[in-house]
Amino acid sequence: MPSRGRPKTELVLTEEERTTLTRWAQRRKSSQALASRSRIVLGCAEGLTNKQVAAREGVSQPTVGKWRLRFVEARCDGLVDDPRPGRPASITVEQVEDVVVATLESTPTNATHWSRKSMAERAGLSKSTIGRIWRAFGLQPHRVDDFKLSNDPLFVEKVYDIVGLYLDPPESAVVLCVDEKSQIQALARSQPAFPMMPGMPEKRTHDYVRSGTTSLFAAFDTSDGTVITALHRRHRAVEFRKFLATIDQHAPAHLDVHLICDNYGTHKAPTVQTWLAKHPRFHIHYTPTYSSWINQVERWFAELTRQLLERGDHRSVHALERDIRAWVTAWNENPKPFVWTKTAERILESIARLIKRINGAGH
Repeated sequence: MPSRGRPKTELVLTEEERTTLTRWAQRRKSSQALASRSRIVLGCAEGLTNKQVAAREGVSQPTVGKWRLRFVEARCDGLVDDPRPGRPASITVEQVEDVVVATLESTPTNATHWSRKSMAERAGLSKSTIGRIWRAFGLQPHRVDDFKLSNDPLFVEKVYDIVGLYLDPPESAVVLCVDEKSQIQALARSQPAFPMMPGMPEKRTHDYVRSGTTSLFAAFDTSDGTVITALHRRHRAVEFRKFLATIDQHAPAHLDVHLICDNYGTHKAPTVQTWLAKHPRFHIHYTPTYSSWINQVERWFAELTRQLLERGDHRSVHALERDIRAWVTAWNENPKPFVWTKTAERILESIARLIKRINGAGH
């Protein structure tokens, strides 16, 4: 029986076209539309009818007819989407590459880092275009992270010691991270703040009056997140010794006490060493130099700063200390321990990678 409908234009592929279409058809992640069109044309070239190709590829017969005709008229170029209406792209790949390389490998002559304005002037592009390029490549020239590598000769041993206390604490003992947040200022803004309103954040003056300082001594319990604190107007060795006595009063008498603290001079003063010798249940573990990040009480101090001190308004040291005590009381009513997950090995591997990057950047 003769076939019905209009006769199809013969579709014959050259070897080069067949190779190109086969490569396009095998794509699994990118340009799935082009892969589907390529399989349609390959099916038609096998002599299959539009109906058979549509059934095999899971598309409609008009779709098969469309791409068959497009290929016959324009060959492989006919399978590519038509250009979208609108202004054509004006930024070339070379310009993007130039911006990225300049951002990473150079600095402006009169500044320490690039700004959108200075890079726009250098590249001859708009500031918004520079911003889009930086966002696309994750570049943030205005930001910098501080770091300082420890020069402690016992760095590795101390990391293993302290991380061991976090991940595998000793039995019949309490582990406390201890430090003092010194010179907390009672700051009174020069004018009242404007309260937050819909669409408008709270507004505060940038200037303030200093009304004195206090120091907060804290011992953070790594097991349950509770905190033992004391406030003193000074932070000498004698105040630290008094704080140790406070810890001794609060820690259950039948438990050993492991203290994690930094190398600040007051923590090693003779009066402190004498007190520790008279209280053998206390065991002190010093963090490596320049490694405050390993002491969990620093994380707790950050919470205190963010929630209370950063935007506080205190017209006297007494008012500041009252608010700190109230905040600590509220914390201890619903304490939140910090979950430590990194092993000593992972920490040392991260530091080794950082050192390798630093050494590589210096060449």
